[in-house]
Amino acid sequence: MTSAQSTRKKRANGVESRQRILDATVEIAGERGYEGTSIAAVSAKCGLPASSIYWHFKDKDDLIAAVIERSFETWLVAVELPVEASGTPLERVTAMAGNLAKSLVDAPDFLRLGLMLALERRPTETRGRTVYLQVRAVAAQRIGEVIRTLLPTLDETAVQTLTTYTVAGADGLFVQREINGDAVDLVAMFELHARLVYEAAVRMAAGMGETGTGAKT
Repeated sequence: MTSAQSTRKKRANGVESRQRILDATVEIAGERGYEGTSIAAVSAKCGLPASSIYWHFKDKDDLIAAVIERSFETWLVAVELPVEASGTPLERVTAMAGNLAKSLVDAPDFLRLGLMLALERRPTETRGRTVYLQVRAVAAQRIGEVIRTLLPTLDETAVQTLTTYTVAGADGLFVQREINGDAVDLVAMFELHARLVYEAAVRMAAGMGETGTGAKT
């Protein structure tokens, strides 16, 4: 085996090990939360020694942050408005909401773990919580961009209000499913939420148009 081949093999093994560690952490954190997750438990779950975990991650907090980042990257793909040819604005935003819900059903760990961390108050903030709040801001920014694209006449205050309401509603629906399980059809609930937000946004835009017209006369 050449030096280059050996380097590629080591790199591939390193990537595989990292994924195994993250997968194991996702399972443990989903069951036990942040406090119940430990390097020892992750080591036992993934079958790799603790030294391998510390080679990839500085500590548990660094590991949890990496789990959130990886899950978020996968989830963020779903926060994409379908192209105009896919239907009316309402159909497009409803389809996007359905895709978001499906991604959360398939991989709920990002939001489940993130919400746990976000609601905790510690003397020293964990890196995992910091990362979650950062990626959450990115998600909110993406949703705001969707609102601006569909209803460009809305002012920034209205966009921020709708974005906050959209994110809060999605959080609530997700928590409802976490409590009640499959009895909650998350896809259907997200699609309903999207329709209601869109209808509210249309009314707000129409009201601004009327105000603008009145101001000119």
